Amino acid sequence: MRRVLAVAAGCASLCLAGCAGYRAEVIPPVGMIYSNYRAPLTAEYSGQSVERKAGEASSVSILGLVAYGDCSLDTAARAGGLTTINYCDYEYLNVLGIYQKFTVMAHGK
Repeated sequence: MRRVLAVAAGCASLCLAGCAGYRAEVIPPVGMIYSNYRAPLTAEYSGQSVERKAGEASSVSILGLVAYGDCSLDTAARAGGLTTINYCDYEYLNVLGIYQKFTVMAHGK
């Protein structure tokens, strides 16, 4: 009986492991072979107009073994020459889980 409970607990922890990761307010459907989409990082725009001026910052993962980059809002704002951030979007690219790229886009003035 203890083995059954241990196996059940192990399976449950593996199934729920994805719940502990990063979650944006809007997550489009994800493909197992290929995913490439853009979505808002936050849904709170409070009447802001759409800004043309933007900056980007990215991080990359290869085989889930090596990850590097700086996808912070500060880096995105500096890349776009922004002094004020009105809203943020993100872009996610995944190819077979071998190559993944996460990009934050800060929009503002």
